[in-house]
Amino acid sequence: MKLIGELAVPLIIVFVMTYALIRGKDVFSGMTAGAKDGLKTIFGIAPALITLLPCIYMLRASGALDALCELLRPLLSRIGIPSETVPLMLIRPLSGSGALAVGSDIIKSNGADSFIGRCAAVMLGSSETTFYVIAVYFGAAGIKKSRHAIPAALIADIVGFMASVFCVRLFWG
Repeated sequence: MKLIGELAVPLIIVFVMTYALIRGKDVFSGMTAGAKDGLKTIFGIAPALITLLPCIYMLRASGALDALCELLRPLLSRIGIPSETVPLMLIRPLSGSGALAVGSDIIKSNGADSFIGRCAAVMLGSSETTFYVIAVYFGAAGIKKSRHAIPAALIADIVGFMASVFCVRLFWG
């Protein structure tokens, strides 16, 4: 089984190239055209990423994220969301790797089978890195105004966080 996994990608590449050659297609020019399109996409999204990533790090380093967590903890605790998951809820729309680190810390300190650990795991799986995705996809498509996309995506994240807690309560009590 391991051998199949190791050979899957090379076999797919060989199959595609053989199929293209049989059909009489110029494989090299097709590959270089694809690479050229890929570079155009990279140059299209780079400005958004160059702006977004330092902003995330500044938010975390400034202490503003911690202050916002402390402000939201009482409110979220009242509606049944564990206060330990507040940092995860705030960082998830901004950074996938940051959210994974926060989620990992929550699970390490509370246990994977605890209510809080399960909530964190389900939250990670049921939400998206909203600003990163919008920066990448809108940048790739050349869209400059996000209009209603960001509020709609953030509302979806909030609903996902709340649904996560509901589902964890429903399935694990």
